[in-house]
Amino acid sequence: QVQLVESGGGSVQPGGSLSLSCTASGSRISLYAMGWYRQAPGKQRELVAVKTSSLTTNYADSVKGRFTISGDNAKNTVYLQMRALKPEDTAVYYCKAMGWDPSLVYWGQGTQVTVSS
Repeated sequence: QVQLVESGGGSVQPGGSLSLSCTASGSRISLYAMGWYRQAPGKQRELVAVKTSSLTTNYADSVKGRFTISGDNAKNTVYLQMRALKPEDTAVYYCKAMGWDPSLVYWGQGTQVTVSS
């Protein structure tokens, strides 16, 4: 069983920055990708950014140029650096880890990000 532990998040004014981190732990972990999703009240969960083990990255159009995903494959850790935050970035951010077997998908507990003046 894989467990994801997230940290970071919080409240910030528009234009500010925040960082999130997520570490996967468990026995015999072999992950294909790790990433971040978010869910705002009344909306569906959506992709924010994802990074594969080969370092390929993909971003939602709404965060391109403002958010940066990075990570350490050896430590099964992924980071999300968020800058120039907007009120519409307010959401619960979830870490997701994906194994090489498509059926192996793991979610973190979520961390709140609030952007407000």
